[in-house]
Amino acid sequence: MNKKQTSFYDPLKTYEENYTNGPFGAFADEEVFKQDNEPQYEYHGQKIFLPFGIPAGPLLNSKYVQAAFEKGFAICVYKTVRTDIYPCHPFPNILSVHVKGELTLEKLQAPLVADDDFQEPIAITNSFNIPSRKPEIWQTDMKKAVESAGKGQVVVGSFVGTVRENQTPQEFIQDWAIAAKLVLETGAKIIEADLSCPNNGAEGLVCYNSETTRHICKAIRKVIGNVPFILKAGYYQDDLQLEKFAEIANEYGNGIAAINTLPGIIVDKNGKQALPGKTRKTGGVCGAPIKWAGLDMVRRLKKIREEKNYSFFIDGVGGVTTTEDYQEYRKAGADAVFSATGAMWNPYLAQEIKLSLRGIK
Repeated sequence: MNKKQTSFYDPLKTYEENYTNGPFGAFADEEVFKQDNEPQYEYHGQKIFLPFGIPAGPLLNSKYVQAAFEKGFAICVYKTVRTDIYPCHPFPNILSVHVKGELTLEKLQAPLVADDDFQEPIAITNSFNIPSRKPEIWQTDMKKAVESAGKGQVVVGSFVGTVRENQTPQEFIQDWAIAAKLVLETGAKIIEADLSCPNNGAEGLVCYNSETTRHICKAIRKVIGNVPFILKAGYYQDDLQLEKFAEIANEYGNGIAAINTLPGIIVDKNGKQALPGKTRKTGGVCGAPIKWAGLDMVRRLKKIREEKNYSFFIDGVGGVTTTEDYQEYRKAGADAVFSATGAMWNPYLAQEIKLSLRGIK
């Protein structure tokens, strides 16, 4: 593989190896994409060069964030953190998923075959368990990431609440608020609550529980004041459930990021569970085949926003691997667009989008 085809997160290495020695490929060459013009866009009060970035997930630490800025990504979401240390799932954490065409809800009813043969169009399953260092470690590093942002760039601090043994519902809610406060202490100007991770056996998808989501968001808003706050959502099949989520986002938040991944049963070529562990039969699938779901959510959220006269931002996420995908999301109503899998395998994606907007091919 050439530089463009080498993922900046190496799926053949462990999470710890990637955290310590990454990023890889072109993300490691320290070549900087020069942007001499003035930022023309705004994202939650911050002037940015382009409403395009990398969502929570692949930017493990400040080294990854700085490399992403150097390659022209304007919005970098620091990988989701917790209020205490939390382990990563065992290796492997990323496998290639082989899907023909769109990964529809019907296709998700059957097991998906995965291996380590990564081919375009890129589709992967990622299963990490939202690992976290202790706050004293990640706070120092997130602060470094925040300070690495230059003109027209911004870091978003992502966080999640943690389920613990014998924990009360109120303690779970309060854990989210504590995490939000810890993220704010790093100097992050925008924060994001990950209410949608499908790889967290204990927590599940919090965003599908409207009552819990409302309590969490209310508690977060209480501790963060007027700081811009994004709610990250999974895919909603039910319109009424999505409307409830949008109502909560509009009341307590400033934006919705959708989607995370689509959960599927992941097996190897012999039909056996591909990811080792009791809670890993199902893994989140992302990449090109889930673009339909991200676009569908953006269109529906835009419709709700217009009908209800809401004011939240819409971050379109899912299957963005080309400049055409970016444009499609923008036309669908996304205020900003994000790429995880596409950016991992093409570190020049932000540059290509920016040049295409200038009419340069």
